[in-house]
Amino acid sequence: MRSNDYAPRPAHLKWLLDSDPAIRWQVMRDLTGEAPAAIAAERSRVATEGWGAQLLAHQSPDGRWPGGQWDLVTLWSLVVLKDLGLDPASKPARKMIDRIDKRLVFKPLNNRPFLHGETEPCINGRILGIGAYFKEPNETLANQLLAEQLEDGGWNCEAPKSQRSSFHTTICVLEGLLEYERVAYERAGRKSAAITRARKRAENYLLERHMFRSLQTGKVIDKRWLRFSYPTHWHYDVLRGLDYLRNAGIKPDSRVEEAIEVVIKRRHQNGRWPLNLLHPEHIPLQMETAVGSASRWNTLRALRVLHWYNSTR
Repeated sequence: MRSNDYAPRPAHLKWLLDSDPAIRWQVMRDLTGEAPAAIAAERSRVATEGWGAQLLAHQSPDGRWPGGQWDLVTLWSLVVLKDLGLDPASKPARKMIDRIDKRLVFKPLNNRPFLHGETEPCINGRILGIGAYFKEPNETLANQLLAEQLEDGGWNCEAPKSQRSSFHTTICVLEGLLEYERVAYERAGRKSAAITRARKRAENYLLERHMFRSLQTGKVIDKRWLRFSYPTHWHYDVLRGLDYLRNAGIKPDSRVEEAIEVVIKRRHQNGRWPLNLLHPEHIPLQMETAVGSASRWNTLRALRVLHWYNSTR
């Protein structure tokens, strides 16, 4: 592929920048290469404007977000705040995470603090990443996840009953381990060899299956993975998997080529990517338009994945 096959045109960038601060600062970082000070200034607006401010405003004084099963709605809300790039050092972020840290517990687990995790690796992977990003890296939770890695390299919330890994669980854990590793490295100045090995095994689990195919039959495991959504919640799809590899600095090889073609085929003629579906999980925030309409989240993520693929090969 040639870079001009998918490079964003000025009209695409203008459309992305005419948006929420959460989109704008990531476009400036990932697509237009603005100066760090300008990026930081735009990112700082996430805490006080647009989607970030709206979602923060929905948190109750006891730390929860409303709208369903409290722990899951809270988890998905925190994941979105992290994805928006809410500065963890900002006053609104500190107030938000202090409420979580001091007031939320899993009562059935002997009042275990929320940021210490629960029992399922798909949930704990998310909590590990959130805790590292907003509070501090939780070594105990990280080690628990390492101990739960399956023989084939991934994770599954149905283990030990199932010894076959799940793409859904594996991507949640991978994202958490990557965030944990980055923050721990910033603080200690060195990476954990155990974390690095675990991530490498899990990345190979995805890559050996070309990001969406059965290792045994070569068939597409789930056609829904070829359709892109945001928020992803716990759900895997090809774009989410590729964006993780980009974020982790993985050098793309032939094993991602087919997945890259899936991304390209999802692009509309106007150069934008649509919102293909919405998952049933709920957070108290609506960010995008209707299913089938152009999605700034999907367009941003697709363009930076394609840029990663082209520039690092």
